[in-house]
Amino acid sequence: MKLLLLIIILYLAYRALKYRIFTSAVPGPKTSTGSDRQIDDIMVKDPVCEVYFPKRSGISLTVDGKILYFCSEDCKNKYLEKKT
Repeated sequence: MKLLLLIIILYLAYRALKYRIFTSAVPGPKTSTGSDRQIDDIMVKDPVCEVYFPKRSGISLTVDGKILYFCSEDCKNKYLEKKT
């Protein structure tokens, strides 16, 4: 009886160890459930040259309560010249 109990315990320990080793070592992409997804940056369009660029690297200007983003200082200056 003791031998049978020892065999069952060893078998369960083997299965737990095998599961832990093989689930952490499996390569491949990890799936996400949506709660850990984050957008790195938003792409915006320059109103002058019409190129798309990351919002965080743009130059902002507030016009009539609206924030515009420009890809460069030159585009911002062209917009201001055109507006006046």
